[in-house]
Amino acid sequence: MNTIDIYCVNTGEKRIYPLGVTLMEIKDDFNVDLENPIIGALVNNKVKELSFVFVKNKKVEFIDYSHPDGMRLYVRSLFFILFSAVREVFPEVKLKMMHGISRGYYCELAGLDRKITDSDIFSIKSEMRQLVDKDIPFEKIGLPTEEAVEICNNQNLRYKAKLFEQQGALFSYLYFMGNQANYFYGHQVPSTGYLQVFDLVSYYDGLLLRIPNPFKFSEVQPYSTNDKLFEVFQEHKDWAEILNVPNVANLNENAINGLSGDIIKISEALHEKKIAEIANLIHERKDKVKIVLIAGPSASGKTTFSKRLMVQLAVNGLKPTMISLDDYFVDRELTPKDEKGEYDFEAIEAIDVEFFNQQLNQLFNDEVVELPKFNFTVGQKFPSGKKLQLLPGSILIVEGIHGMNPDLVPHIAAGNTFKIFISALTQISIDDQNHISTTDNRLIRRMIRDSKYRNYAAQDTIRRWSSVRAGEDKNIFPYQENADIMFNSALIYELAVLKKYAEPLLKAVTESQPEFSESNRLLKFFSYFKPIDDLEIPPTSLIREFLGGSSFTY
Repeated sequence: MNTIDIYCVNTGEKRIYPLGVTLMEIKDDFNVDLENPIIGALVNNKVKELSFVFVKNKKVEFIDYSHPDGMRLYVRSLFFILFSAVREVFPEVKLKMMHGISRGYYCELAGLDRKITDSDIFSIKSEMRQLVDKDIPFEKIGLPTEEAVEICNNQNLRYKAKLFEQQGALFSYLYFMGNQANYFYGHQVPSTGYLQVFDLVSYYDGLLLRIPNPFKFSEVQPYSTNDKLFEVFQEHKDWAEILNVPNVANLNENAINGLSGDIIKISEALHEKKIAEIANLIHERKDKVKIVLIAGPSASGKTTFSKRLMVQLAVNGLKPTMISLDDYFVDRELTPKDEKGEYDFEAIEAIDVEFFNQQLNQLFNDEVVELPKFNFTVGQKFPSGKKLQLLPGSILIVEGIHGMNPDLVPHIAAGNTFKIFISALTQISIDDQNHISTTDNRLIRRMIRDSKYRNYAAQDTIRRWSSVRAGEDKNIFPYQENADIMFNSALIYELAVLKKYAEPLLKAVTESQPEFSESNRLLKFFSYFKPIDDLEIPPTSLIREFLGGSSFTY
């Protein structure tokens, strides 16, 4: 049989092609109408480059930049041309892709030994433009691992070389762009000519790689400075250096050498030290602060952080009491709806702000209140039977996603509040040019928790994730800089621990399910980690909120 059937999801058509045809050869034939240029495809729900060769019947969905996998293709490829441009302009300098921030990617130039100037950025950006104009192909080549390791070491990519060695595979892949070789742990666009939209600007001590807006591809995403968020990223970069685990290869070496217990102990101690410092700050303002507001995105660990903070406040002689905003939801029929007509539980209008503030005023007037309890099954709140009165020395802890929003407590003076924003800002990188997404860290946490406590399969969590993220971008992250202090709930060792819990859940997602592409990507991501056992993780650890085994009651 010398022909194959290809079904195109975008058009609903099935066509016959000769064996060995590529995605590039058939993409125009199907006349797919996407808003932006096609840069890849899902083949049987698995991401493929346009160079993919067909040898069997397949289902194909072409994707552009507006698709999450399309955005990843584009951004990885941008990383490659930035890496090559820096190599050309500053041959002795190492590009370090640190983390995502302000809708872009923060990078540093290690070894520059001076402040980056506007002239430096202009030179790098001009070189990137030249690479785009030359339309150089990205070529994926499989090599004996020994040869791939040698190439990486010759290009000063030693942590990438270590990871290849730790994989233990006979063959490894590298991408080549002209005479530059690298690997970004995922697919690339066909050539540099696809990368027309980007920008590079000065940002704190480094530079910010700006990427296209998914809703208007011709424009780059807007950006702003995020002083408090940037500060906490820098603090945890220091923590990674204290532990000497700036990347996955270093973490793996500790696991291989039986030193994971030390990493766990020091990581947990750093967390406890930071929580104690925050409690001390609150204690210093105890004569003014009436309420501590704690907010953060999904799976950031708000609840466990709140409970650990309460312990440290008690050590300072205060009497903390916690209430959850989740018990102040409006009744289901009053819940606002989003543009799709679905209930928008992330909107602040989903909270009975008036009733919440009424009870706050009563508490601050030394009155006794009966706290509500929201029943999610019937969609209504009821009296809980739990009475609360604030006594001398009491301090109220309020945990919920809207804690940074000024509309939550409009009648309480700013000096009477202390605001804490929690997020899981992953400290380690895969290697110098490949950061680990904080969003991925939270998705994995939530997936494990959803399976353990809510009986959701991995595909259910993945399916809901885009909606959760949209709600966060609208209702949580715009207010994060209102915080008095930020706390990074990520633990350097945690992804290596989460591996054994996440992999079986991800492997249960079948090829026929739309979520297969994401589960496959995450499985590939976990393949680079050596597992770390969770036996030495203390019962008060924040990660226990997701794994189980916590000594706190939730």
